[in-house]
Amino acid sequence: MFYRDERLALFIDGANLYAAARGLGFDIDYKLLRQEFVRRGKLLRAFYYTALLENDEYSPIRPLVDWLNYNGYTMVTKAAKEYTDSQGRRKVKGNMDIELAVDALELAAHVDHIVLFSGDGDFRPLIEALQRKGVRVSVVSTIRSQPPMISDDLRRQADNFIELDELKDVIGRPPREPRDQSEDHTAVQTENETT
Repeated sequence: MFYRDERLALFIDGANLYAAARGLGFDIDYKLLRQEFVRRGKLLRAFYYTALLENDEYSPIRPLVDWLNYNGYTMVTKAAKEYTDSQGRRKVKGNMDIELAVDALELAAHVDHIVLFSGDGDFRPLIEALQRKGVRVSVVSTIRSQPPMISDDLRRQADNFIELDELKDVIGRPPREPRDQSEDHTAVQTENETT
């Protein structure tokens, strides 16, 4: 459902895409991901949304953020909020849904097709609004993980659903073994990691 002459924009919910790929047992190669969508149309922008821990000396996602920033992605970040839950566990909250939605609506007049990399059902009203503006919306996520990472409502609203597992051979690389759990990207858990 892609046309070579259509103007494309990618909107990547970083935590959600990471969780979906991890659920399928692979890591995303973001250079290959960008190349794949350059091949599919006229890629105008590729946005990547993530929350960052500002207090930590080293953030495990910082090298990825820096690499993406230098390699054709528009980075949208904000400080994650850290708190302790009722059981005394350290939790991090960093939802980027509003930023993604505002940017997508602002760019809608300049694109023909938006590709949303998220399975978060909260984006269904965004897809409806984009479609009312004449923009086609494809959603990339997975139903093959346990549990499925895409909301049924989101999948039904989209013009096109792209199964992430079917992109594995095109944009994936084998996952690396984390040296320790604190280096895992899931150290920054957002509210929208699950649908």
